[in-house]
Amino acid sequence: MKPRSGNALLFKQAGMTLLEVMVAMAIFATAGLAVMKVATENLRSLAYLEEKTFANWVAANTLTELKLAKTIPGKSWRKGESELAGRTWYWRYKAEATDSSDFVGVTVEVATDKKYESRVSHLLTYVVR
Repeated sequence: MKPRSGNALLFKQAGMTLLEVMVAMAIFATAGLAVMKVATENLRSLAYLEEKTFANWVAANTLTELKLAKTIPGKSWRKGESELAGRTWYWRYKAEATDSSDFVGVTVEVATDKKYESRVSHLLTYVVR
């Protein structure tokens, strides 16, 4: 009979040691954390972009209403609120002087609170007098 030392050697090479398994788990855990971080940042960015888009729509709607009414706002803030996408948006606008007497600058700000501390959008347009 032949000695079985070759089989014993083969058996040791077929499996993984505990150290190798733990190193592999550490690598996969690190990769998993990196993927979770990227996914979380992506969700935050998506929420920010959604809020910014809705706020810009509210500002654009407010400017459109001003243009349709053919009124030029005063130099003090005029405030109001709008409903869009199941949320209440608070807007305000005012006129600003420009270098040309033919144009008036109109600034529109949109926020998610009445104090305008969390201002989301700020638009400036020019209206012909």
